Amino acid sequence: MVALAGGQGGSWRAGDVVLKPVDMDLPELEWHATVYSQIACEGFRIARFLHAADGALSVDGWCATEYVDGEHRQRHWPDVIAVGERFNAALDGIPRPAFLDQRANWWAIGDRAAWDEIPAADFVHEAHVSRLAAARRPIAARSQLIHGDLTGNVLFDDMLPPAVIDFSPYWRPVHFATAVVVADALVWEGADARLLDAVAHIADFGQYLVRALIFRLVTAALFEASSTASPPGNASELWTPAVDLACELAASRG
Repeated sequence: MVALAGGQGGSWRAGDVVLKPVDMDLPELEWHATVYSQIACEGFRIARFLHAADGALSVDGWCATEYVDGEHRQRHWPDVIAVGERFNAALDGIPRPAFLDQRANWWAIGDRAAWDEIPAADFVHEAHVSRLAAARRPIAARSQLIHGDLTGNVLFDDMLPPAVIDFSPYWRPVHFATAVVVADALVWEGADARLLDAVAHIADFGQYLVRALIFRLVTAALFEASSTASPPGNASELWTPAVDLACELAASRG
């Protein structure tokens, strides 16, 4: 067996199978497997769940998926955005899972704060969050099931369609998923305003971007509060260019 990098660690490859610890309740795991069985892959691949000989999805706290070839490629943000749009289009029409209401992890809290369902200031007190929250305006777009953490979870292969892995379900407008990719690229991966060319087709993109940055800021603050060391790349000044850009876009309705 070979240990796999990425994700939250703990995943192992054995031939064409990936084994990883189950990090969710069994009903949620069963939901993931059911959703994956329903996805029509057009222009992307996924790693479908595998069952044990007795039909179980989990054995001794482990689950299994297919292994998919590919690698994360630096600075391929427009490609990640395009693949994410295709993947999220394939999710359209799948009902909202009830377990989303019970989630209380850092990412769920950051998501709710981004959409003003809970006050962001309860979790992080800094000028960036205040500016971003003040820049929010209502978004009329409908919500649906989306993959809310595409950054780093799209694998590329020269001979195969891109693969989407580690599905993180959220119930938000599809363009929020794209904005999270852009936020991550701006803050942590060295992107600049030229990346906005890849999202020029999205009306009011600034409103999605301010929410994506709040999402990441609150999540990072919760991580930092639980750790003796700040997460890499979480210095306040690293966020400033992205926050400035998002607020400018939001003000111009771009």
